[in-house]
Amino acid sequence: RALLKKDELMSKYTPYYETGQYEEALKILERIFELDIRSAQLYKSKGDILWAQRQYEKALAQTQEGLRLKPDDGFAYNHIALIDLALNRFNEAKVAIEQAAAHRFEDTFLHYSRYQAAFLDRDAAAQQWELSWGKGVAGGEDILLSTQSDTEGYFGRLRKAREFSKQAVDSALGNKRNHPAAIWEINAALREAEFGSPEQARRAITSALALSDFRDIKVIAALAFARAGDSNRAAALADEIAKAYPSDTLIQKFWLGTIRASIEINRGHPARAAELLPNARYDLAGAYTDLVPGTMYPVYVRGQVYLLLHRGHEASAEFQKILDHSGFTMNFPLGALAHLQLGRAYAMNNDTAKAKSAYQDFLTLWKDADPDIPILKQAKAEYAKLQ
Repeated sequence: RALLKKDELMSKYTPYYETGQYEEALKILERIFELDIRSAQLYKSKGDILWAQRQYEKALAQTQEGLRLKPDDGFAYNHIALIDLALNRFNEAKVAIEQAAAHRFEDTFLHYSRYQAAFLDRDAAAQQWELSWGKGVAGGEDILLSTQSDTEGYFGRLRKAREFSKQAVDSALGNKRNHPAAIWEINAALREAEFGSPEQARRAITSALALSDFRDIKVIAALAFARAGDSNRAAALADEIAKAYPSDTLIQKFWLGTIRASIEINRGHPARAAELLPNARYDLAGAYTDLVPGTMYPVYVRGQVYLLLHRGHEASAEFQKILDHSGFTMNFPLGALAHLQLGRAYAMNNDTAKAKSAYQDFLTLWKDADPDIPILKQAKAEYAKLQ
């Protein structure tokens, strides 16, 4: 009887999970556990939801419990590694990665985790090894190529970032993986927007939307349009998304607020943008897709809003929050740009010593950057005024 009840509940759980109604999905799982039914898959499902809700300690506990029931589950070890990275537990993450390998788990996402751990160690040789592993691996090569594009972008090597993004898209399309190809395009679009190249961003957005009209692509297309200054198209897409996914937790409480706040920044309405920003409890919510690291976009946008409102102390707290979670953002370029924004916040606070230090941190990261990137030119001009 309990198993029949479980099957009945699972039939209700799946639609909730697939439509992003995580609170309701979690309630269903709790009812199944009350039936005294346990399985590795149930613990994994619960861990996935808690991960999406940024309850990382709880997600870790559920994943570990599932591993106890299925000790050879390489996916679980890899998931633990990613949670440990998000919690800045780098040594623990490495242990989990090696445990996955010891169980002969061979998967692209394990190599992705290894790559990110190497990035956080600034071990370029290890990163290159993982990139080489992916060469010619269908469904793996494109992921690692795009991951390398983020690393190049993190250090301001925009031309190389563009090359790797193109290779990632071509690899995905060569394996008839249109949706991942669209993800790599939209990921590149965000980079272009943040670095000050709106036309490049718009071209990449258009290309991504031509490849896939999946929910996640539309969400990030709306964000990328907003960040590139194309407020009208961003607003139209945001309205379409809001109507299509009224119950999706992350879309409604994480992404739409970030998109609409960015639009209001473009329109010169920072006070209105501040009202639209997502609640801080969602700051570390999952990224727009499992194929990229965390972005912390709401935090970054909130910091920019505070700068526009001349609330420098609050802005510095937001950008510092990004720097304090390097294991979550990993090689996503906002992690590097946060140093620059922190410098701007300190300068606003008339704390010249701290401002200089933050600018120097950014310029050191970008010491090999392409010199013609607009945001780099701005950073150098601002830093010169502090001397």
